[in-house]
Amino acid sequence: MEPNAAPSFNDFKLNKQLLNAVADSGFTEPTPVQEQTIPLLLAGHDVLGIAQTGTGKTAAFGLPLLMKVKYAQGQHPRALILAPTRELAIQIENHLKKLAVYTDLRIFAIYGGLGPKTQIETIAQGLDILIATPGRLMEIYLKGDLVLKDLKTLVLDEADKMMDMGFMPQIRKILEIIPRKRQNVLFSATMPERVTILSEEFLEFPVRVEVTPPARSAQTIHQTLYQVPNSLTKINLLHHLLHRDADTMTRVLIFTRTKEHADQVAHFLERKAPVGEVRVIHGNKGQNARMNSMDSFRAGEVRYLVATDVAARGIDVPQVSHVINFDVPLIHDDYVHRIGRTGRAQHTGAAITFANEAEMVHITEIEDLIQQTIEQLDIPEEVVIAPTPFEEQQKMSRELDERRKKLDPEFKGAFHERKEWIKPGETIDKRTGKVFEPGRKKSGKGAKANPGKKGASAPGAKALRRRGR
Repeated sequence: MEPNAAPSFNDFKLNKQLLNAVADSGFTEPTPVQEQTIPLLLAGHDVLGIAQTGTGKTAAFGLPLLMKVKYAQGQHPRALILAPTRELAIQIENHLKKLAVYTDLRIFAIYGGLGPKTQIETIAQGLDILIATPGRLMEIYLKGDLVLKDLKTLVLDEADKMMDMGFMPQIRKILEIIPRKRQNVLFSATMPERVTILSEEFLEFPVRVEVTPPARSAQTIHQTLYQVPNSLTKINLLHHLLHRDADTMTRVLIFTRTKEHADQVAHFLERKAPVGEVRVIHGNKGQNARMNSMDSFRAGEVRYLVATDVAARGIDVPQVSHVINFDVPLIHDDYVHRIGRTGRAQHTGAAITFANEAEMVHITEIEDLIQQTIEQLDIPEEVVIAPTPFEEQQKMSRELDERRKKLDPEFKGAFHERKEWIKPGETIDKRTGKVFEPGRKKSGKGAKANPGKKGASAPGAKALRRRGR
């Protein structure tokens, strides 16, 4: 390649079939992660890649993988790609199939959420490249319906998410049952300590490819923040923004922390938006429903998609105009993955975050993670500020207490401080809140003027008297 010349896929040692598929896909020049990674993988190196979503990393490991496997051969898979979620596994499968359209390679993804029978039948027909979630892979392997002895390449995609979802024990089991002599690839958007430990366990002298510093959000995303007192005010603000910016908010992805919040936001939007423009996906939705919602959103038939973090890394839609964080994620890395759904493929995008008093603590740490300050805006005057319900205020206070306890082990918490007036050795009457005096009745109301002998009113004493008569 000539100095200062724009990089091209023709610079890589790819065959005609792959170059034609790349051209059909509309890729004109490789992204930075592709430019660095593809030659290394073609040369046989192990690679540790740090790149956020939307940087083209699927093609970065996919093209060398397709080049290496080359054509259909044998019965058992020769390459394995592990992904943390079924959405991401499906996305990788679709992407690789497009790149392999002019080859006879057999590419298939297995994941949970539906019965394994059909997946086992497809595996039995022969595979070249297998994409899998760790749980479903081990399930089918332990049934004896999957043979992994021919594997030559292992790819771990979104390794940090796998760690967050607790897949470490399953990954270790998988590493024990596959051939030791193989090429390894690990991609992660962030590099926490657990991912570093994992990379040291199975990568051999890897070449590190770091396109952007760990957890840096894309520069094509305009990020803003509103401090909002409670959930009802968040709903009011959401309604105002969607109405005010209706012309620019053409395809909006709204993230919530819980399934309950996702359903509540979706129900609210359904009352305001035209029929069919709102869908919701979370862990309680069936696999077919989730896939249909994704396809409709990708096709532009759905304007608002409400999702929990289960979908944060499985949505590959180039034209998402806005990402709205209705709730701030507790796992700070997830903020990067959420907003990475917009501003993809060098398009511009916007990310808007709503944070209550307790969530603002996480914002500071997210800003440290992404190494930039999120612009904070005032709530527009037109938005009605609703009073905070007692239960929601209590929940926020508890979250703040827990946070302070983590930072200061000696901090007892606001809820604990209410008990500090109790003196050691004194028993407090729960009804009156005063020191309990033994022998004293809790209330004099309704007491008899002449109570009689001690214990005479007890049921046992009455029974004895009746017998003695």
